[in-house]
Parts: sequence; structure tokens; C-alpha cells
Amino acid sequence: MPKNNKRRFGDRKDGRLLRSLPAYSKFGPYIMPTRNDACNYYEDRLQVNDVDRRLRALRVEGYKGIGFLHFIIAAYIRLISMLPGINRFVVGRRIYAANDISVIMTVKRALSIDASETSIKVHFEPTDTIFDVYRKMNEKIDEVKASEEHNSTEDVAEAICRLPRPILRLVIGILRVMDYFGWIPESLLEASPFHGSFIVTDLGSLRIGPIFHHIYNFGNLPVFVAFGAKHHVYELDRHGNMVDRKYIDVKFTTDERTVDGHYWAQAFQGLRYIFQHPEILEQPPTRVVEDVY
Repeated sequence: MPKNNKRRFGDRKDGRLLRSLPAYSKFGPYIMPTRNDACNYYEDRLQVNDVDRRLRALRVEGYKGIGFLHFIIAAYIRLISMLPGINRFVVGRRIYAANDISVIMTVKRALSIDASETSIKVHFEPTDTIFDVYRKMNEKIDEVKASEEHNSTEDVAEAICRLPRPILRLVIGILRVMDYFGWIPESLLEASPFHGSFIVTDLGSLRIGPIFHHIYNFGNLPVFVAFGAKHHVYELDRHGNMVDRKYIDVKFTTDERTVDGHYWAQAFQGLRYIFQHPEILEQPPTRVVEDVY
């Protein structure tokens, strides 16, 4: 939540109601009441020669394991600092600005078919650099992999799934109503893998390409980001010489009710610029833009 902005009637624990939006924007959630109604899909191929070179240099400097996952998360956080509308969400047919930046990711405790998996939620500031992302993500991932015990997300799921099916359906229905009105306790919001700024999946670690993943009707997640493995493409440069360029494919599933297409176009162009100038993410932004009221 922006500094010096007190919570007002209509705000939620996880977001601030946007009151100054034009009627056309406010009307959208009534025409498209669920996220599946409002999904937009965007894919891009991003050249990563400069990024790959910089990441290799950082690994030599001691940032062991720093990779495209950290870079893409840091890049998206930087986009939010400039274009805060991509950190909005829709719940209860209203549009909110998220109070913070929280990234969700599924983590397997080991790279084997039988290994258990869970989700993690990591909180960031719009001023965070790639080094902050590296530290926060690694701390959370290492914590999960080092422990055989369930985290809060798994504990909640275990408790709910012990219930008989009719009661389980009733509980989920009650949670949906509570979420609609913003009544879910903060402890459950923190444990929920369905509440956050965006969810990211690194399919490059599995040596496959990205997928278009749906976004969930429950919760408030407005964006799903998937990216695949780095690959080489031999192309002709402007002088007709053959060059080896590295790319990764990235796919976004977004909730079109939050901002318009022009706004998203600015975000995707900004993402391309960051990939061409990766050193930008090593310093905090000079200015953070706050969302409208």
C-alpha cells in the first residue's frame, strides 16, 4: 500500500480499491466475472546473449546458481515499479491495487518423480534489485528443500483435505464467499498459493519449452509467467554474417480486466529493453510510480 495512505472502506487486506478508474474499466468484471473469462495470452522470444553473459560474470563473482529465474522475477518487479497497473487484481467484481509484490512458485524438494512438491511465496519491494531477488528466493527455496516438514501451505491443505467431501465442498464454498468480500484472515492469505502478484514456472530447469498456464478463478493471481530452456538460433546479422544468438521463450497468461492492451504493450516492450540492458537490474530504480487512486 502506498505510504501515507490509510486503509479505507472497501479496501482489502491484500489490496486497495481503485476508485478513480473510468466506468468502462469498472464495467469489465461484470461482463467477465471470472479470470477464465478474461484470459489473454502473450508469447515472446527474448534474446539473452547479454543476459547470459552478465549472469555468468555474476556467478564468477560469487553469486552461485544465479540464473534466468532470478532475472525474470527481478525484471517483472522492475516493470511493476514503472507500471504499477500490472500489479492489480480483480476480486468480487472490483479492481484493486495489490498492497505488495509477492511471487509464487512451485518447488520440488528433489528432481525426481517421487519427490514431494509445495509452493512458496516470496515478498518483494519495488526497489529490489536482482541481488535482493537472488537472496530472498534462495533463502525460501533452501528452507523448503532442507526440511521434510510441511510448510504453512501444505498444513492448510492437509487439514482441509481430511474433511469428508460434502464438508470439504462447503468449506471451499465458504472460502470463496469470504474471498469475494475480502474477509479471509491474513494468515490464510499468506499460506494461499492463489493470492499474489504473479506465479512463475521455470520449465527451462526441466529442459522443455514453456506452456500457456491458466490462471485460477479462486484467489487474486492476475498473471502466470512460464519460460523455457535457453536455445541457440543461427541467424544472419544486418551485414549478412551468420551469428549464434541465444533465446528463451516466455509465455504470459494475464487478466485483461486489470489494464488495457496498450498498458501491457508498454510492459512487454519494457521487458525487452531490460533484457537488452541487464545491468539495469543491479541498481534500484531511481523512481517508483504508485498506482492511481
